[in-house]
Amino acid sequence: MIVRTTVAVGVAALAVLATGCDEAEKAINKGGDTPCSDYLGQSPDDRRVTVTKFLEQDRTGSEPSAQTVDGSMAAIQVMCAAQANPETPIREADLTGIVIPR
Repeated sequence: MIVRTTVAVGVAALAVLATGCDEAEKAINKGGDTPCSDYLGQSPDDRRVTVTKFLEQDRTGSEPSAQTVDGSMAAIQVMCAAQANPETPIREADLTGIVIPR
C-alpha cells in the first residue's frame, strides 16, 4: 500500500513539474521578438512554443490552430534562414529582409 502511494505521489509530482516547465518556457519566451538567430538555434519543441506565442500576440491572445502553427513554423524557418541580418525578429522576417538588412 505504501509503495503504491509513493509511486502515485511521484507520478503526480512529475506531471506538475512537466506542466510547470512548459508554462515557464512560455513565460520567458519572447514570441515574435525572438531574433532569427535564436529561433534557428531552438529545438523543434521550443520553436513551436515561440511561434504559438507569436501568433497569440498577433491575434490578441486567441490560441492558433495546429495547422496555423505548422504553416507559420515552415514560413519562419525559410525566411529566417535567408535573412541578411540574423538579429531580425521573427515577426519582421520577410522577403525584403533577404536583400536589405533590417
